[in-house]
Amino acid sequence: MDSLIKLFFCLSVYLLIGEISRVEGSDKNQRMYGFRPTKLFVFGDSYADTGNIKKSLSSSWKFPYGITFPGKPAGRFSDGRVSTDFLAKFVGIKSPIPYFWKDYAGKKRLQYGMNFAYGGTGVFNTQVPLPNMTTQIDFFQNILTAGDIYSSSDFTSSVALVSVAGNDYSTFIAQNRPASDFPAFIKQVVDQTEVNLRRIHALGVKKIAIPSLQPLGCIPGITVASSFQRCNESQNDLVKLHNNLLQQVVTKLNNETRQSTFIIIDLYNAFLTVFKNKGASPGSTTFESPLKPCCVGVSSEYFCGSVDEKGVKKYVICDNPKSAFFWDGSHPTEEGWRSVYSVLRESLTASFIKA
Repeated sequence: MDSLIKLFFCLSVYLLIGEISRVEGSDKNQRMYGFRPTKLFVFGDSYADTGNIKKSLSSSWKFPYGITFPGKPAGRFSDGRVSTDFLAKFVGIKSPIPYFWKDYAGKKRLQYGMNFAYGGTGVFNTQVPLPNMTTQIDFFQNILTAGDIYSSSDFTSSVALVSVAGNDYSTFIAQNRPASDFPAFIKQVVDQTEVNLRRIHALGVKKIAIPSLQPLGCIPGITVASSFQRCNESQNDLVKLHNNLLQQVVTKLNNETRQSTFIIIDLYNAFLTVFKNKGASPGSTTFESPLKPCCVGVSSEYFCGSVDEKGVKKYVICDNPKSAFFWDGSHPTEEGWRSVYSVLRESLTASFIKA
């Protein structure tokens, strides 16, 4: 277990420090579902954040982030679009406006929902002093209470994305807590996630999509130890515990509501499917070295987007971001996310058809 602590400490560097220091669809899409989604509300972290963090605080607003889309840094932790954008496209709406920019958006732009996700955050407080998921849901509730943007009728066709990508676990390690406490802490994270899901549903959201935890043992911050050749299966075993508990929660909630209100987006297996793809998965890119990131620091003290005190860049970028699954130490490229959602399309379609 001590070795797992060391591995998760590496993860804390990439998921926490690295994050802060440095669509429309068609009517054909919309007819696939048992209901017609018109709004997407998003909660979570850097896998879902599309620009909520202030420009001065985040590497997501620094070059080379955003070079694929929209062609410049725009607050996404990738070279382009992220999970939120692809889910919005899947359900047939534009990607929702970030909460931070709501006062600058017109009424028409707000009609697609709102994104409350902040990179580096978790269900509990992390080392990143930004709104955790409870506070994000508070923001959402306050907007509903004010009643000047959305009304209760807006939620009969709404979808929520609730992203929990591992920052709570990074924080656990950074706090030097005993390894023996890890399983109990995983349960605490999933229990709090259940509280959050219940609260979002009680506020009127029709469908709630919850990604499983991605295989953290496969992110570049971990696989660098094997020259990006192998995932760490011991670490992925802890991820499986999280995902098994999450599945139990979702099953329980759906039994209580007697509807398929809560949906698991199986990122864990979708990531692994893409990693192993040799051309058998239609629409999914075949990545020659799927565990190797496109953008890396020139040495271990630097990250993607790092510059020195003279403004000289201290990172390198691969020749073609579309050839890489991972963009930096922990985040997929736009092409990575596109491939993941290609793998997920069939299961998502089946989930959204259910009433």
